[in-house]
Amino acid sequence: MKAAVVAHSKFTVSEIDPRLYGSFIEHLGRAVYTGIYEPGHATADEAGFRGDVIDLVKELQVPVVRYPGGNFVSAYNWEDGVGPREERPVRLDLAWHTSESNQVGLHEFADWCDKVGTELMMAVNLGSRGLDDARNLLEYTNHPGGSAWSDKRRANGREAPFDVKLWCLGNEMDGPWQIGHKTADEYGRLAHETAKAMRAFDSSLELVVCGSSNAHMPTYPQWEATVLDHTYNEVDYISLHMYFENRAKDTAHYLARSLELDNYIATIAGVISYTKAKKRSAKDVYISFDEWNVWYHSKERDKAILEGGEGWPEAPPLLEDDYNFEDVLQVGCILNTFINRADVVKIACLAQLVNVIAPIMTEPGGAAWRQTIFYPYYFASVFGRGTALKLMVDSPTYEAKDVGAVPYLDVSAVHDAASGHVTFFLVNRHLTEALDLDVSLLEFGAASVVDDQVIAHSDLQITNTADAPDAVKPVKGEEAVVSEGRLTASIAPLSYRMIRLKV
Repeated sequence: MKAAVVAHSKFTVSEIDPRLYGSFIEHLGRAVYTGIYEPGHATADEAGFRGDVIDLVKELQVPVVRYPGGNFVSAYNWEDGVGPREERPVRLDLAWHTSESNQVGLHEFADWCDKVGTELMMAVNLGSRGLDDARNLLEYTNHPGGSAWSDKRRANGREAPFDVKLWCLGNEMDGPWQIGHKTADEYGRLAHETAKAMRAFDSSLELVVCGSSNAHMPTYPQWEATVLDHTYNEVDYISLHMYFENRAKDTAHYLARSLELDNYIATIAGVISYTKAKKRSAKDVYISFDEWNVWYHSKERDKAILEGGEGWPEAPPLLEDDYNFEDVLQVGCILNTFINRADVVKIACLAQLVNVIAPIMTEPGGAAWRQTIFYPYYFASVFGRGTALKLMVDSPTYEAKDVGAVPYLDVSAVHDAASGHVTFFLVNRHLTEALDLDVSLLEFGAASVVDDQVIAHSDLQITNTADAPDAVKPVKGEEAVVSEGRLTASIAPLSYRMIRLKV
């Protein structure tokens, strides 16, 4: 099979916001406790944070991390997580039916963000709480001093403000499962007034309003239209969430679902454009896709805890998906979709970062390792900075139920003019046949292959574990060649590949 691609230096989608490669830490399962934080671990620093996890997060160059939730935030009292640890209350978390010790809160998490070199994306509780608590948290977090809440922060050991600029106005408020679930009108009105109050404190804040928690909600996409009607001129982003699963064990259909993601983005981009026109507004609102990942491997295991059958355990193993090689291909396709939609998707958060549906896993008191999906996320985050190219692609297709024609070749490309590199991210969805790739490189000048990485495996279900952490990992690609302005390579069936050119 043959697949042809045209890449032109002047035909672009958009400059990529680095926050497209963000992630997420929620007080859920072992994400925090025995994930990023484990005093007494052999690698723990003076603050109790695991050094082995810090090293892996640094490797990923994660630009932003959303915190503290997620469903957790909709009944969270942020004050419980500040002040002397011995005085912090233990609370029952209704979202995940667990106990929260509050030993890690705003101060500790902000310190961890500094250690790993990431930006904090803070969520406020608009479920069980509201505007007043949001403005109090903002004052505590960002005001230099001389006010009631900022002086409490200083008394709690942080003299300088945290200076958090990116704020989420609640989480998945369209979902009946959410504590404090609201209608679109109820939420839109509250979000508008909260945004107004926060902007009265600092007009330079970036604010994210809740969109649909998935594209199958009965209120989608009217939810977005209603919420944006209330909030358009006060917010900067609308959030979308989507998770992927393959319970039917149908690889071809599973890998087609990134086209559903693309349609989801296109639909909400249309709602944004409609609202902008309706409001006669000069400002733009973008998408923050601040929850996405594969999530289904652990759902049966988690039922007893989530249904309350095991009481209120503290930091139990929840949502610990063991990712296989097949998931590498799915994550590669998702990241390609975000790159190809970089004109409207400016922020995206892989949910989550450690232990909970995560690229990094840990054992309490033991090892930390890279899950299979670590690698496509790593390649995109590290080498996908620059300008997304608008590619012309001619690929053979197959039919997938409820999706339609699906190209066997899934591809994105990023031009980093500052370093003089063009990077192609490629997935061959075909189950058995290689793709003969032919890329025409126009207006790039002389080019040469400087890196070629392949992730492939004969066993779609193989996973990385503490005992076999390198069962799935990238290997050096072969036979990618640039000659007379054309890049050619053979892309193996069911494989992920990154080809990096110097131009």
